[in-house]
Amino acid sequence: MPRRGSVNVLTRELRPEAMDDPALEPGRHRHALRGLSRLNSLSGSSRILWPSIAKLARSEGRRLRILDLASGAGDVPLGLWRRARRAGVELDIHGVDVSPRAVGFAREHAERLGAAVRFDVLDVLAEPLPEDCDVVLSSLFLHHVTEAEAVLLLAKMRHAARRVVLINDLLRSARGLALAHVAARMFTSSKIVHFDAPRSVRASFTAIEMKELARRAEMGSARISRHWPLRLLLTWMAA
Repeated sequence: MPRRGSVNVLTRELRPEAMDDPALEPGRHRHALRGLSRLNSLSGSSRILWPSIAKLARSEGRRLRILDLASGAGDVPLGLWRRARRAGVELDIHGVDVSPRAVGFAREHAERLGAAVRFDVLDVLAEPLPEDCDVVLSSLFLHHVTEAEAVLLLAKMRHAARRVVLINDLLRSARGLALAHVAARMFTSSKIVHFDAPRSVRASFTAIEMKELARRAEMGSARISRHWPLRLLLTWMAA
C-alpha cells in the first residue's frame, strides 16, 4: 500500500491544471506559456515528431499540409517549421487551440520569426477538424482529456488525416514525475508550470493504455514508441 500522501503513478489522476483556468491573469498566462515553450524546446517535442514528417515528405515529393491540435504557445509547429526550412522541405503548417490568449501568443511568436505558420482558435473536441490534411498531430495534449474524450479525439484525427496521425505525450511513471518536479523548477520561474507539470505526468497514459485508446478509436495498427525524455509517440498511417 502507498504511504499516506504518496503518489501512486500507476493509477491515472486527471485533475484540473492551473493553465486551463479561464480566469488566469493574462500576465501569468503568458509567463507560463514562455516557460512551457522552454521546456518543450529542451525536451525536443518537434525532434520526436520530425522524422515521420520528413519521411512522408520525401516519399510524397510535394508540399504537405500539417495540422497541429491544441498548439498552445505554438512552439511545436514553429519548431517543425524551422526543421523543414533547414531541410528544404515545404510544409503548410496550421496550429489550432481553444485558448484565444494562446493563439495570440503563438501568432506574435510566428511574426517575430517571420514564420509562415497559421494559428487559429478551435475547440478540437467540440468542433469539426479541418479536413484534407496530410498529417494531423498533437503534442502534450492527450493527458488533458478523459479516456472517452481521448478516443473521440483519436477518431477525429484519423478521419481528418489523409496519411499520418502523430501523438506525442508524456509517459506516466515515477521517474517522469520526479523529472517534472525538477525540470519545471530548473528552467522556468512560473509557479503555474511548477504546479501543472507534475499533474500532467499523473494524468498521462502508459504505452499499454495508449495502445488500447487507439484500438477503441479504430486505429489498431497504430505503433507506440518511447523517446527521450520519458515520452510516448503514437504513429498511425492510413492504409
